[in-house]
Amino acid sequence: MWQPQIEQLSDYHCIVPDLPEQGDSVDGTPFTIQGSAEKIAELIRTRAHNGKAHVVGLSEGAQITLALLSLAPELIDHAIISSALVRPIPGGSLMTPKLIALSYRWFVAPLKNSDWWIRLNMKFAAGIPEKYYTEFSLSFKKITESGFVNLMVENQRFRLPQKLNQTKTPTLIISGKNEYAAMRQSAKDIASAIPNSSIYEVSHTRKMTIAEEHNWSITTPELFTQTVRAWINDQPLPSNLHQLSVKR
Repeated sequence: MWQPQIEQLSDYHCIVPDLPEQGDSVDGTPFTIQGSAEKIAELIRTRAHNGKAHVVGLSEGAQITLALLSLAPELIDHAIISSALVRPIPGGSLMTPKLIALSYRWFVAPLKNSDWWIRLNMKFAAGIPEKYYTEFSLSFKKITESGFVNLMVENQRFRLPQKLNQTKTPTLIISGKNEYAAMRQSAKDIASAIPNSSIYEVSHTRKMTIAEEHNWSITTPELFTQTVRAWINDQPLPSNLHQLSVKR
């Protein structure tokens, strides 16, 4: 999902890890947001130039970035948090681990080799462009029940970590103009918690589904990359991003 940014930010040292139980790391330790933050902290210490990095996270990756800001803010030069959910969503309490596991057994496992089902998920659940079908299909087929359940449970249960008010990291918080209300309000909660942060809402020039708007790093990669480049260089952001105000 980060391939466009890898290509467009070739003048930077880009580190793009798989999360635990995802991609080529499906046989690793169980996925948790806190555990992922700890692994990425170690990755920055050992692989990033001078042991510090700009960190860009979207969705679960944005939640992990929040956990990392709480855990080890000294490792982060600039942070970008796009669409991090820190509030309960309507009906989310019904999504128990058992029910999520059943949904995997009913709607994922039996259909892993079904092209039409993979394309349906790719388009409507993730908003991924058709040209990435091969990569998406390979990743979809690697999903395990444990990885599916842990990712969903961690995403729904995540709340604002402690000590965010102590971080001095310049942090950009973004939500899509038409994303779910819980996601937009989450962005305001995060901005209120982090002193050195700015909150923006992104609007797009074409009509997009919520899934497409959520995954804008791959649906509008040029705009996303321009935003990253501008933020980490302390430059004005693209005009598609509109600054919001929050109470602190």
